[in-house]
Amino acid sequence: MDMQSQPGQVMTQPPNIITVKDELYITDMMAWNLNAAKKAHFFAGQCNDQEISQALHKTAAMHEQHYNKLLNHLDRQATAANRMN
Repeated sequence: MDMQSQPGQVMTQPPNIITVKDELYITDMMAWNLNAAKKAHFFAGQCNDQEISQALHKTAAMHEQHYNKLLNHLDRQATAANRMN
């Protein structure tokens, strides 16, 4: 695949690398999702309204899922990088 792009060309697939800036941003996103999951889980336990508690548990699960997706993505990138070395 030619690494230089021509003006007006659309990249059909992202490159198989993560820059340091990308990795730092992904790490921040992981921290945000973990924090949101913990807070939602905590407040779900504090809430007396069952409907709100369920919504907060669902929110916590969603953020945990996003966190795990990001973690899996970083793990795949680390594995690919180790193969190259």
